[in-house]
Amino acid sequence: MKKLILSAAIVLGGLSVQAGNPVIKTSAIESLIVQDEFTEIGADAVPAAVKSTLEKSFPNTKLEKAYKSEKNEYKLEISSGDKKYTVYTDASGNIIKK
Repeated sequence: MKKLILSAAIVLGGLSVQAGNPVIKTSAIESLIVQDEFTEIGADAVPAAVKSTLEKSFPNTKLEKAYKSEKNEYKLEISSGDKKYTVYTDASGNIIKK
């Protein structure tokens, strides 16, 4: 009788171990960040619409550096006193949030 109870305990113990292994599914999410390449241009190469937007939106600032992408978007580094800012615009002077 002891062997029967011991055998039943071993079999039930073995079944409970198998039921306790959950299946874990993992999924991989890949993200790709595409960064536009900007090339430095002179301040005189910036379109008048972009300069006008800078003067209206950011008064009392100075254009330090200007960059242009292949999509005709402009990255403008401006300064006001000792603070520096980066502004992105399109060729029409519309400010782009990046």
